[in-house]
Amino acid sequence: MTFALLAPPVGLRPPYATSRAKPAPPINGSHYRKGGPCSAPIGGPVWTPIDTPAPFHVVPRGWAGPGFLAMLLFEKFGQHQPLNRQAERFAREGVPLSLSTLADQVGAASAALMPLYRRIEAHVLAAERLHGDDTTVPVLAKGKTDTGRLWVYVRDDAPFGGPAPPAALFHYSRDRRGEHPRAHLVSWAGILQADAYGGYGELYRDGRQPGPVFEAGCFAHARRKFFELADVEGAVRKKSRGERTEQIYPIALEAVQRLDALFDIERRVNGLPSQERLTARQEHSAPLMADLHAWLHAQLARLSRNHDLAKAINYMLRRWPAFARFLEDGRVCITNNAAERALRGVTLGRKSWLFCGSDRGGQRAAVMYSLIGTAKLNNVDPQAWLADVLTRIAEQPVTRLDDLLAWNWRKSNTALAA
Repeated sequence: MTFALLAPPVGLRPPYATSRAKPAPPINGSHYRKGGPCSAPIGGPVWTPIDTPAPFHVVPRGWAGPGFLAMLLFEKFGQHQPLNRQAERFAREGVPLSLSTLADQVGAASAALMPLYRRIEAHVLAAERLHGDDTTVPVLAKGKTDTGRLWVYVRDDAPFGGPAPPAALFHYSRDRRGEHPRAHLVSWAGILQADAYGGYGELYRDGRQPGPVFEAGCFAHARRKFFELADVEGAVRKKSRGERTEQIYPIALEAVQRLDALFDIERRVNGLPSQERLTARQEHSAPLMADLHAWLHAQLARLSRNHDLAKAINYMLRRWPAFARFLEDGRVCITNNAAERALRGVTLGRKSWLFCGSDRGGQRAAVMYSLIGTAKLNNVDPQAWLADVLTRIAEQPVTRLDDLLAWNWRKSNTALAA
């Protein structure tokens, strides 16, 4: 129970207005909330009980409400607006807020949302197949910036008709050493769809505990290397502008056409159950893969070891078991586009905020990109979801914390709207 101070009648000035009034003591051990400036009817303050509890503030003893915090977070991590630009906008609207004050609000809100981040982490690592990737993020250091990393692991079962909701899990690190993905996936086993980064190598070794991690190659990466060497339209544009054009290689053009045939099959089986996808691949894709393997070996024998085409061909041949993984398991996708799409927001934001101020800032970014990215994957408005979560999370029972996850929140709000 809280208490509020009643205002004095209009035109009457309390006799103690020039002195500091002492608040009334708690009644029967109840808590009370002090009113505004010293003002009360003549004869002293009157405290009236209020049945509704005092509103929860995400920031201890703070001033910012959940709606403001949700806007602040979404503008920074979802709309790529750095805090200094937001502070300038608030000042123009007559609300001067310092950059450090806004940064404190971001930190406190990230800490309050950490339980949901942990639930997303548990959900992602419960998958049997993950997409993994990373991107650079400059981190402020003494007189320079270091190159940190944001790592992402995406669970997306929609391509093979899986019922689990999609989610994105981000981690931050100061560098790109292989120990980081090993730490992120220390308790996980399954199929990892990723690029050819050597830091993942320890995950693929035989006898790994608690279980094996199988590599699945990304055909989009492989195709990109050939496409750059067969960019006919780009060559025409450069020639029309009088610029120097690179040589167009017929071998690269044929490689792109062969890979496009595999992509056409994947478009037809997208969303089907894994067994149906596997059957279609064994019938249609397996012969194309066998022909592609033989053709790549034949072309490699005709090329110099240091030729750009030889490098593109070796990228596939040296990892052929990983590229052929999709012929053995219908859950595997032939691209890692899910992870690359999840990192797109970081890439766009990097052009605006330029760098993270500290490692702590990078860790906060990982938390918020996980929450906002997961909301977007589930077709949830991130700002509306964050505002509601920040309002409810303090009083949400631990046993019902999953109700606040984006996919469950959407279901409950859809049911209420109906």
